[in-house]
Amino acid sequence: MNFLKKLFSKPTDSICAPVAGKALPISKVSDPTFGEEILGKGIAIQPSEGKVFAPCDATVDMMFETGHAVSLMADCGAEILIHVGLDTVNLKGQHYNVVAKNGDKVKKGDLLLEFDMAAIQAAGYDIITPVVICNSSDFETFQTHVDKDVAVGDTVIELAK
Repeated sequence: MNFLKKLFSKPTDSICAPVAGKALPISKVSDPTFGEEILGKGIAIQPSEGKVFAPCDATVDMMFETGHAVSLMADCGAEILIHVGLDTVNLKGQHYNVVAKNGDKVKKGDLLLEFDMAAIQAAGYDIITPVVICNSSDFETFQTHVDKDVAVGDTVIELAK
């Protein structure tokens, strides 16, 4: 049975947790742009550490100057948006340290950016971090792994075309 299952199942690609913390359904994000999946399907992570790593092998499509978000083009074809906090663009880069830049080829686990969780929260911002696959409709299979603590590198989304 396992042989037949392997033979007829589509290969899946894994998107791993870019930050350590608690993985949650995207619907838990209070901002409707994310919570209502306007930008695409995904998950959210309540971070326990202020570092964002590449969730897979990819190219940095757009590192926002403010450091609050990064868009990646994954080698598997997924367009990934990692958005650190809600409305944090208003911080104008304060409390963020950008490491990767536009056009960088990154491997899973490479450091992309750092952020000061305590300072962002003290400024009144929610640090929940949506991880959205902006072209999720391109994938026939889209499975999330949420409602658990995750370490950087743990699989949180599985995709197949």
